[in-house]
Amino acid sequence: MNLENKPKNWCEVKLGKLAKQVTKGTTPTTAGYQYLNVGIPFVKIENINEYGVNLDSITQFISEEANQALLRSQLEDGDILFSIAGTIGKTALVTQECLPANTNQAVAIIRGTSSVFDAKFLRQQLRSFSDVIAKNKARGGAMNNISLGDLKEITLSIAPLAEQHQIATKLDELLAQVDSIKTRLDTIPKILKRFRQSVLAAAISGKLTEDFRGNVQLHKAKIENISVLVTKGASPNWQGINYVDDPNQTLFVTSENVGGMKILLDNPKYVEDEFNEKQQRSLLMKGDVLTNIVGASIGRAVVWDKNIKANINQAVCIIRLDKNKCIADYLCYFLNSPIGIDALIANKVDVARANVSLGSVKSLELFLPDLSEQTEIIRRVEQLFTYADQIEQRVKDAQARVNQLTQSILAKAFRGELTAEWREQNPDLISEENSAESLLKRIQLERTAENTKSKTTLKVKKVE
Repeated sequence: MNLENKPKNWCEVKLGKLAKQVTKGTTPTTAGYQYLNVGIPFVKIENINEYGVNLDSITQFISEEANQALLRSQLEDGDILFSIAGTIGKTALVTQECLPANTNQAVAIIRGTSSVFDAKFLRQQLRSFSDVIAKNKARGGAMNNISLGDLKEITLSIAPLAEQHQIATKLDELLAQVDSIKTRLDTIPKILKRFRQSVLAAAISGKLTEDFRGNVQLHKAKIENISVLVTKGASPNWQGINYVDDPNQTLFVTSENVGGMKILLDNPKYVEDEFNEKQQRSLLMKGDVLTNIVGASIGRAVVWDKNIKANINQAVCIIRLDKNKCIADYLCYFLNSPIGIDALIANKVDVARANVSLGSVKSLELFLPDLSEQTEIIRRVEQLFTYADQIEQRVKDAQARVNQLTQSILAKAFRGELTAEWREQNPDLISEENSAESLLKRIQLERTAENTKSKTTLKVKKVE
């Protein structure tokens, strides 16, 4: 922060000058100790979140003997943790309820910022620097990392102690409100997912178009009776066919490319065109319905809407419909609906990998309205899904703004903007006597006294 226009009696100081100690943890296994299922909690980066140390997420522990041996990385009340490897910049304030605990070399321990300094103020300021530090200081390697030296060189903005308390309190209030908003926003995608599933359930049960159909009775039909082809692909390796990096060859579609009503081609694979001569039945045609019949993604279905040269493997089933009986989108709605997914999974066989036979796919029954009602169902579903998509996009935009809001609030806090009115109302608390510079002098006196005491103690021991 540039303090040319700093609030009255603020100053700057490097973290290395402020903290008594900036060190990092140790990995127990390098010192000959093993992780345990119970014992002293061992804090890793994944156990640190925006609220601090998440004790419930800790899964690794060490013995009391190991904790005593790893003295440098024992945590103390008031320590500030800062992740310096992998995900750089996660921070936490260690409180008594976290102790005893230990940590590893991916976590820096900032200790001894003095009893005259607000640890919450420091923790939040370090949090405000996390993105900049990660971007400008990170080094590559097995994982991104920064050094303790880099951490010590961070320049902090220091306010008078009373104002530090005020800023820390305001941040607690404001960031709690931001977190509440984020939590509410995070629930909306789940609600929209349930909404889409409800729409599909209503669509394939006939409830969505009861007004359109009138008194016409709905009848069921098996997939084998409304299709001209139900088949699956094969493995290229079994056919002696090679994978290639040439997009002019045959696009090879696997279960990972078949999403729930979405074709996923971020990482396309290709095989030699010769594969199509041996697997002509599984050549894809525009309008084919694809559904996964092997593995964890059983039940995901999509309409193939492309006019390109493509084939499939044995984990994907093609359903080529009789267009006079069923529209591809309607069958896709059925297969992706809770009823369709449950019906398909009910027929799975668990061997090396869960799978569903072509016979089971053919025997699936669904309500089959006439083509005019199927067309109306598709129109209404698309309309409702469009509304849901628009809401989802607004939520994503709002989430992005909220994420930026946290950094904006932190930046304002450490420019002194959050406490401008408070300073006007409390001039005595930010007087020269209580200024940040005065605070730093007190810290320096503490350090000098501690160093003198340590040297005296050492001399006495030598004489003895």
